[in-house]
Amino acid sequence: MRAVSDKYVQSILDLPRPTKRALAVLVDCCLCVLTIWLAFCFRLNDWVTLTGLQLLTIPVSLVIALPIFITMGLYRAIFRFLGWSAFITVIKAITIYGLAFMAVFTAISFPGIPRTIGIMQPLLLLLAIGLTRFMARYFFSEAYKRILRQNTQTNMLIYGAGSGGRQVAGALSGSADFKVVGYLDDDRSLHGSLIGGAMVYDPEKIVELSARLNVRTILLALPKIERSRRNEILEKLRGARVAVRTVPDLNALAGGQAEFTDLQELDIEDLLGRTPVKPDAALLERNIRGRVVLVTGAAGSIGSELCRGLAKLKPSTLLVLDQNEYGLYALENELLDNNSDGAVHIVPLLASVCDELRIRKIMETWKPNVVYHAAAYKHVPLVEKNPVEGVKTNVFGTVAVARAAIDAGVERFILISTDKAVRPTNIMGATKRLAEMALQGLAAEGAATILTMVRFGNVLGSSGSVVPLFRQQIRQGGPITLTHPEITRFFMTIPEATELVIQAGTMAKGGDVFVLDMGEPVKIIDLARRMVELSGLTLQDDRNPSGDIRIVTTGLRPGEKLYEELLIGDDPQPTDHIKIMRAQERFMAWKMLTPKLEQLNSVAEDGDVDGLRRILSDLVQDYRPFDGVVDLVSVRQGVAS
Repeated sequence: MRAVSDKYVQSILDLPRPTKRALAVLVDCCLCVLTIWLAFCFRLNDWVTLTGLQLLTIPVSLVIALPIFITMGLYRAIFRFLGWSAFITVIKAITIYGLAFMAVFTAISFPGIPRTIGIMQPLLLLLAIGLTRFMARYFFSEAYKRILRQNTQTNMLIYGAGSGGRQVAGALSGSADFKVVGYLDDDRSLHGSLIGGAMVYDPEKIVELSARLNVRTILLALPKIERSRRNEILEKLRGARVAVRTVPDLNALAGGQAEFTDLQELDIEDLLGRTPVKPDAALLERNIRGRVVLVTGAAGSIGSELCRGLAKLKPSTLLVLDQNEYGLYALENELLDNNSDGAVHIVPLLASVCDELRIRKIMETWKPNVVYHAAAYKHVPLVEKNPVEGVKTNVFGTVAVARAAIDAGVERFILISTDKAVRPTNIMGATKRLAEMALQGLAAEGAATILTMVRFGNVLGSSGSVVPLFRQQIRQGGPITLTHPEITRFFMTIPEATELVIQAGTMAKGGDVFVLDMGEPVKIIDLARRMVELSGLTLQDDRNPSGDIRIVTTGLRPGEKLYEELLIGDDPQPTDHIKIMRAQERFMAWKMLTPKLEQLNSVAEDGDVDGLRRILSDLVQDYRPFDGVVDLVSVRQGVAS
């Protein structure tokens, strides 16, 4: 019924402005006639028929009323936007009309026409016109809002007709952005049934449904579904040209941090397209609960996630160290908010890992049991252009923290390494491999501190990850920039990687190089394609020139490899965790490595980039420096000289 009335309202709203004004004049003329008849009926206390001179009141009323109403601007206002000023104008116009009408039929008078008609009719006309204006304002305004909302709302299907899906539909019932036009559910017994007036459809017909119902968004309301099944559903939805969104996490809903209407983009895990590794709770807690734990580079992507994971394991004290003041401030506030019971003592420490005196003082003061060293410069192009800073932080910062940990009697020291340390083609990878070698050398010296390193590939969602970049480029309408169509990387989510790092650290015996099993490598172009399709868009290419988003290749960056590796050797050993391997790799004895490091430090202090690359090539197996890229500071110094 409402849909029919809205249809008529839309037809009236679509009329030309002069036509709508003519309709308003016609209505007011009818009201003049109606109120004259009612005035006679009320005065004579009977339902009368106007005859003789009584009919004279009608043309006189119209002749007086219309010029006054037109002059006073009663037909210039848009009825659905009428305000109090417009109603005041109506009162003024009727008052002037009433004075003129009374002058004719009350002051002068005519036989057969009671004098009170001149008083009663203007009052009735005021009431009639006022009510019609008010009703028109209310009716047209509400109908217009509904029509506007229908025209601007995005049609949505909810995947999941259970209680969660019904709750979401109820929460979205008043939304100005989304209109729920149906449900999708795997339960065949529900297909064709109605829930709150919305049909339940077969998900297998999603392509046909999305076109027929003009669906632009599908909301996943499946909080308890297995990840593997979730991935199957997402794969099915990729060809439907719909944007896929999810409801907030149930814990966030229960805690009041989110509402059902806070729709979100797909999780990083959804884009990865595989089931994350489940952690071993015993391994996670073994060396953390009730201990003092230090995390360097704590404000970074990996470091901050490490801190979140470690805080849940209830160490007695969590030391978070970084030289990024704001990042450290934000991390401390977040950790404190999540630690309302005060079970974990959070200590923020502003420091650079290259400041060995400061690091030693921290170790001596707080006496940590476990150190996770995540501080590093890891953006390949930036480190390639700033090799001196890369060497100072990644190599000598690591050595400084490790030696301070040994001297302070730290039980375990875990270095966060990278797959780019394997047969590196860039400064970042070479410095991380040299940091690994330094720890291996120190461990072989028989240090009481267990020194180990954990190597893994790219993490989705970290700073510098392609996912935030691709999301921004898709929101901007493209293009998506890709360095090479064949570039391939290992991927893992940040929480998954940090949990495995914590578990690997508990299995270390000293000098271990742990490698995380990251599954099959992923082609970056496939990840980009998946993100585009799950955003409800299509790729623009030779086969689909009218697509929404195109991919542009920019060429490999200095030191960038097409494929990454996780192992230098070919004989990884299993551990207590099925997804963590122990690598068997060669290293240089600490006594032999020390003079080389001193030489490297000397050329770094001098800003000798060529000498720095030469020493790195001698120390790191299979490292081949990229020619033609120099340190930006060295370039500036050269220009200045």
